[in-house]
Amino acid sequence: MLNDPLFIIAAIACLTVVAILILGIGTFGKGGEGSAKRSNKLMRYRIYAQAVAVALILLFVFMRRMGG
Repeated sequence: MLNDPLFIIAAIACLTVVAILILGIGTFGKGGEGSAKRSNKLMRYRIYAQAVAVALILLFVFMRRMGG
């Protein structure tokens, strides 16, 4: 499984989601209006990255079940 490039890409996508989440929470914790706007923007990016990660995971599972 670790030799499968699609698995590695999906894992990197998941780690990217976690990194964006941590940055967004950290920015939100600082306080201030500028931080709130930046945190809000980061959370939107997290949603997009999470959608990509879920799609990659589903593609990986589909490919594995089909024997690919």
